[in-house]
Amino acid sequence: MITLMGNSGVSVLGRDADVYSSGVSWGAVIGGAFVSAALSLILLALGAGFGLAAVSPWSATGATITEVEIGGLVWLIVMAAVSSSMGGWLAGRLRTRWTSIHTDEVHFRDTANGFLVWAVALVITASFLTTAAVAMVGRETAAQGAANATHRHAYFVDRLFRGEHPSAVDAAVQAEAERIFAAVLRRNDGAADDTAYLARLVSAKTGMSEAEAQKRVTDTINDARQMEDMVRKNAARILLWTFLALLIGAFCASFAATIGGRQRDRVRTA
Repeated sequence: MITLMGNSGVSVLGRDADVYSSGVSWGAVIGGAFVSAALSLILLALGAGFGLAAVSPWSATGATITEVEIGGLVWLIVMAAVSSSMGGWLAGRLRTRWTSIHTDEVHFRDTANGFLVWAVALVITASFLTTAAVAMVGRETAAQGAANATHRHAYFVDRLFRGEHPSAVDAAVQAEAERIFAAVLRRNDGAADDTAYLARLVSAKTGMSEAEAQKRVTDTINDARQMEDMVRKNAARILLWTFLALLIGAFCASFAATIGGRQRDRVRTA
């Protein structure tokens, strides 16, 4: 057994050993982080199951899109709070006991260990569990969403060439119109030359007058821009709620670690 001696010849093991030990109990932190990540996946499966059960493919039944969105955001916060609290509390209970450290320092170390549990769990979840989450929610759904994002303007282009007597539109013309339509949406100067050309295309393929075709092009562009703006706002709202959930998770993990540490310190050893 190795004994460290101070300047006065008094052993620094036992009473003062905690002063020279690391303030991070990495074993407890990593264990709590894995528990937090696993619990996040379990709660994600539970939330996805309830969400899919509430959603109906028929528009007149089941929960509305707004209700599902609100429920998903609330569940995201609950999931972050519960999983982070469990991981932080477990790290606090499993950490090494500091007997000669001041109470304020012990509180700080417990808080720091809980925060590290949250950070490590976040990295684990983002790095290793994303594939499992995608598989759980559905690969086909994700692939379909990516395909819809790639051809999100196709519906509006189809609207441009809609006529009283439906007929097939040349694929080359359709592709050209979609490219021009996407370019018009990206520009802020009105793109009068492109909209005029689109109006001539629509007039030639549908038999509408140029004035009617121009109005249809303008209305369709406005509708597409409103949809793009709505998608942007929804993405921003989801990101802000995700930030709030992560922030709550960090607080819960840190606070739960202090609770677990206090419970650990109250344990009497014979």
